[in-house]
Amino acid sequence: MSTQVPSKGRVAVVTGAGSGIGFEITQLLLAAGTRVAALDVDPSGAPESALPLAVDVSDAAAVAQAFDEVQARLGDVDTLFANAGIGSTADVLACSPEEWDRVFAVNVRGVFLCAKAVLPAMLRRRRGVIVNTASVAGMIGLRDRAAYCASKGAVIAFTKQVAVQYAGDGIRCNCICPGTVDSPWVGRLMDEAPDPAKRREELIARQPLGRLGTPHEVAQAAIYLASDAAAFITGSGLVIDGGITAA
Repeated sequence: MSTQVPSKGRVAVVTGAGSGIGFEITQLLLAAGTRVAALDVDPSGAPESALPLAVDVSDAAAVAQAFDEVQARLGDVDTLFANAGIGSTADVLACSPEEWDRVFAVNVRGVFLCAKAVLPAMLRRRRGVIVNTASVAGMIGLRDRAAYCASKGAVIAFTKQVAVQYAGDGIRCNCICPGTVDSPWVGRLMDEAPDPAKRREELIARQPLGRLGTPHEVAQAAIYLASDAAAFITGSGLVIDGGITAA
């Protein structure tokens, strides 16, 4: 898959680059010679050689300022990986309005704000790629994930709208839809369970392949969608879920 990494010399922005999938995407890009801005609320964990920028993607002013800095220091952005997101483990009754709003602020508003920031330059040059991180939770219902499922469904719908809107302008927009990935967030989720080992077994059991995905596997899928090899793909959600949605 490394041969499919966007070409050397291009500029990419990765949000949520400090850990997990975003970290792995950044690593793959840097290894191929792409100049990368690593955006995160705490970018200290981002790979070396990336441009680290501390940004809350739900903050419109902060996002606009960050993309201005990327433009000034790295140049026009060729590829946006809108990957930042947060989880929520509550059903409708347990989810407070404040939690609902916060999940949507990061998972949906953040994707919107980053697209809004990067699109003008892409439209001016009539080329660019956006890859959003959605989830299989946006395609199927998962227990105790009311806000999370709704927010990731919104990301999938937003991806399709952007793809159709700007297809004639040389811009592609797709999303990845991971299943359960052995990421830091999932790790914290298991650690907080009354029986972490049992919780891990439950998460593994719901995937027909019998294991959790890895951030690196998901990152490779995101890189493919951003590459020239995927030039005829737009408005799609690439599922990397170990078979959850097929079961």
